Amino acid sequence: MSYIEIFQVKSTIKRLKDQKKTLEALGLRGISKTVIHKQTPSILGMIKKVEHLVEVKPIKTKKK
Repeated sequence: MSYIEIFQVKSTIKRLKDQKKTLEALGLRGISKTVIHKQTPSILGMIKKVEHLVEVKPIKTKKK
């Protein structure tokens, strides 16, 4: 199973409520925060919704 690293690059100020909730559901709470998730269809759909606020980088193994 491959993993992806998600990095928040823009603020949630003046964004739609559903975009703010999506970032929270991903575990991102502010600019420059990073989370690692498995690459699943549900996570990819969430990223698609907020792709203008985040950067995504594929990684091969999960960091501990």
